[in-house]
Amino acid sequence: MDYKNNILETIGNTPLVRLNKTVLDVPGLILGKIETFNPGHSIKDRMAVQMINDAEAAGKLKPGGTIIECTSGNTGMGLALIASVRGYKCIFTTTDKQSKEKMDILRALGAEVIVCPTAVASDDPKSYYSVAARLNEEIPNSFWCNQYDNPSNPKAHYLSTGPEIWRQTEGKITHLIVGVGTGGTISGTAKYLKEKNPNIKVWGIDTYGSVFKKYHETGVFDEKEIYPYITEGIGEDILPKNVDFSLIDHFEKVSDKDAALAARALAREEGLLLGYSAGSALAGLKQLKEQLKSEDVVVIIFHDHGSRYVGKLFNDEWMKSQGFID
Repeated sequence: MDYKNNILETIGNTPLVRLNKTVLDVPGLILGKIETFNPGHSIKDRMAVQMINDAEAAGKLKPGGTIIECTSGNTGMGLALIASVRGYKCIFTTTDKQSKEKMDILRALGAEVIVCPTAVASDDPKSYYSVAARLNEEIPNSFWCNQYDNPSNPKAHYLSTGPEIWRQTEGKITHLIVGVGTGGTISGTAKYLKEKNPNIKVWGIDTYGSVFKKYHETGVFDEKEIYPYITEGIGEDILPKNVDFSLIDHFEKVSDKDAALAARALAREEGLLLGYSAGSALAGLKQLKEQLKSEDVVVIIFHDHGSRYVGKLFNDEWMKSQGFID
């Protein structure tokens, strides 16, 4: 009989799918790594299970304990699946800009969700980073995953995402495009791929209001770059330890509007109902198309599912309210 012992065993081995209509004007073979096939419908399942496996092995998380994390939603979903299977409690802090659907799904999986303000500094006591750190100190037998600095995050992608892409493209990949948030996906995947072929170009997708691009190009952490933005899941107002800037060849900023419109195009023209960061990645690719050749093989990692955003991206009234469509 062909079956899995639990839902966690279905994580990984996601398909590569060729893009067609949305990239007619882009040279090369453009492939999307569709991470919505993971059970939590995002790539974050990979590193969630790696963080918990490593914490258990190190004795940092014991039976009956509480998993704590600051999350924009997807990491929380992966952790909530693990908590359900292995019998942990979970408490997640998130920001008030995240979609209602994400919060509802987290609660449906049994998590406690604490909503924190977006428009505060990362070291403010009310920020979702600070609240998670405080809860970890206050709650006995708890483990704060801290995906931003936890080395298990890039480790998961070095062990799984990178090897899968190398195998699926038969080593022919020339470019990797990834939206950057915690940095785990791009750093772990890029490390593996560049060990196989140092000539592979790695392009990180950033958003306006985030510090990554300027810091990468100048080494300056410019607080003037920081301001609120709508795009979810990528960009930061901090420099996570898991962003290995030495592995990233270029950062490309994409506007909230361009990302939203590209995500809608993926749904309507490719049948791919994906999240905000997928739109950012596709828009970033199109902004950089002049650097590509017909023989290139480009892999874009599409992080999460569009069901998280039906009240925003895929809602015409919301899109109008943001000035994204007429």
